[in-house]
Amino acid sequence: MTDENFDALDSPQEQPGREYKMDPAPEYMPRHPGSDRLKGKIALITGGDSGIGRATAVLYAREGADVAIVYRDEDRDAKETQRLVEGEGRKALLLAGDVGDKSFCEEAVSRTLENFGKLDILVNNAGEQHAQDSLEDIEEAQVERTFRTNIFGQIFMTQAALPHLREGARIICVTSITAYKGQDLLLDYASTKGAILAFIRAMASKLAPKGILVNGVAPGPIWTPLIPASFPADKVEEFGKNSPLGRPGQPNEVAPSLLFLACEDSSYMSGQVLHPNGGTPVGG
Repeated sequence: MTDENFDALDSPQEQPGREYKMDPAPEYMPRHPGSDRLKGKIALITGGDSGIGRATAVLYAREGADVAIVYRDEDRDAKETQRLVEGEGRKALLLAGDVGDKSFCEEAVSRTLENFGKLDILVNNAGEQHAQDSLEDIEEAQVERTFRTNIFGQIFMTQAALPHLREGARIICVTSITAYKGQDLLLDYASTKGAILAFIRAMASKLAPKGILVNGVAPGPIWTPLIPASFPADKVEEFGKNSPLGRPGQPNEVAPSLLFLACEDSSYMSGQVLHPNGGTPVGG
């Protein structure tokens, strides 16, 4: 990334960010040919327009799934993801709205069923974060907005989807390394990611008797639109360099974890969290 690009990031993008504005662009294309591991499946992915969501949508499509892509208002990114999914020979349904609104979550699931006839995989991935130097600087509206998107949205979407999930269905929730390690610039965000971790474990226990598997992924520092939308240029320039691998990860380095948890290979996984984080030790 050039100095000119960093200068442009001194005023971070509006949340949750725009992938088409990023330089360098995140890497989202799958690295290997598909093998029909999701043939005939229908997936709904929140935050599916960009970042980890886009990489997962394209990988799922390559493996045979049709995908409903939920996003807030990033139409340009969403249409590009739709193009990429259709380029893999699968169908993509775009659903614009706020996952923090329970009625929208119900509508998104309903439209997915109308278009595809069923739902096999729910990926709760949408999120937002707002960096603040101190707890005292975090306004009430920011706390409510962050919790509403990050954890309320996962609960609301799961509530909407659950009556339509059959035995063998998968729910995958994206949490974060911050749930384990904390992040002193993202106090409210880290708190929501801890709540997601608890949600994964509680729902896994609740749904195991029904044969519905609930698991999670806790990415480390990944180069997604959230980063330039959250931090000033100096923070962006150093992003990910303190990981053991010395660099941020790419969305297509996270998506395979979400593929594994969605396909038959993970049939004995429940209540677990995978950690594509560049080698950073975590507990729990």
